[in-house]
Amino acid sequence: MQLIKFLFTGILFGIVMTKSEAISWFRIQEMFRFESFHMYGIIGTAVILGTIAVALIKKWKAKTNQGMEISFNPKAMSIPRYLFGGILFGLGWAMTGACPGPLFTLLGHGVFSVLIIIASAILGTYLYGVLKPRLPH
Repeated sequence: MQLIKFLFTGILFGIVMTKSEAISWFRIQEMFRFESFHMYGIIGTAVILGTIAVALIKKWKAKTNQGMEISFNPKAMSIPRYLFGGILFGLGWAMTGACPGPLFTLLGHGVFSVLIIIASAILGTYLYGVLKPRLPH
């Protein structure tokens, strides 16, 4: 019964992704061609809301469901790490026409070909775990 809140959060996320047109391949292509501000507005709003949420978590010393305090560990700035990761992420996003978040929304809409992309993302995550010791961090 405790997991029901996650189900409703997922449903709400799917509705927001659909209504904002963030799952639209055409909107994503417009963004990568710099033809429309629509997706940049969505991403910018998410960044601002995320920043506010993190600030509130830190200010109120929020706790997890298990009662542990949420902490944020700073990471050293590594230009190659973020440059390489950003390029890979952007290429995958541009090639598939979908960001990782809306993939499951597309699946919920019955776009079953997205299963190939989800499987590829899982495989890529696994390979990163295997190769992590040999990658620059």
